[in-house]
Amino acid sequence: MDAAIEMENVCKAYGDFRLEDLSLQVPRGAITGFIGENGAGKTTTIKLMLNLIRRDSGLVRVLGEDSAGLTRDLKEHIGVVLDESCFPENLSAREVEQILRYMYRSWDGRRFRDLLKSLGLPEKKTIRDYSRGMKTKLTIAAAMSHDTRLLILDEPTSGLDPLVRDEILDLFMDFIQQEDRAVFLSSHVISDLEKACDYITLIHQGKLLFSSTKDDLLETYGIARLGQQDLENLNPALLMGIRKGSFGAEALVERRKIPAGVLMDPARLEDIMVYHVREARNR
Repeated sequence: MDAAIEMENVCKAYGDFRLEDLSLQVPRGAITGFIGENGAGKTTTIKLMLNLIRRDSGLVRVLGEDSAGLTRDLKEHIGVVLDESCFPENLSAREVEQILRYMYRSWDGRRFRDLLKSLGLPEKKTIRDYSRGMKTKLTIAAAMSHDTRLLILDEPTSGLDPLVRDEILDLFMDFIQQEDRAVFLSSHVISDLEKACDYITLIHQGKLLFSSTKDDLLETYGIARLGQQDLENLNPALLMGIRKGSFGAEALVERRKIPAGVLMDPARLEDIMVYHVREARNR
């Protein structure tokens, strides 16, 4: 099945920042996590996907169409959640529903109300009286209540408590049970991505460092605990983002390339990100 989003050699320059030859794919039937430190280019990438800013060069396809000419019909199938609520705070959820049903031909009021109920959101209470988590859940409910086939989310769980984050992740995992759907999730909460994502893409200073299945990453990498003898015997090229201490060092390594006898711990997704970024900074 074709990808929900395709980016090919996309470039965008902002003063000192440059998104450079970015190529990635977001497969259908899966959740793709998008990670990187602050200023890496994550929000810029999302804005390019949605044609909120113009790319300097390259190609972006969303649900098979060039994003530069997203039609109204195509927008019926895209749900977007940014890190702040987009609804006026003097409205209630019921009033939001009354507006959105005129904006989307495929609007499903019953699904929206069902989501409000399952997420514990009162219909009549004004949004200004919602907590941050409630506002996020309202925005997600709205994004999922039309004929949505692609969810694009920029830090939707940032600052939320673990219980609310868990509820939201369950929604995303239920959403992709239909194979023609996809989720593109940018987040700093790596534990959420480790739980929910099928694919992980890492960006650093506007450049792609890797894009792979989560399972492949976790199976490929380990954290080697290295004594002085290990450091003398191993090829330095095998050690990524090495961190030295008084009694040895630790580094991210590809398990299959390291000889038996070297002490090895499993690598978490956060470890893989941190060590890749550290290695990129040292180049």
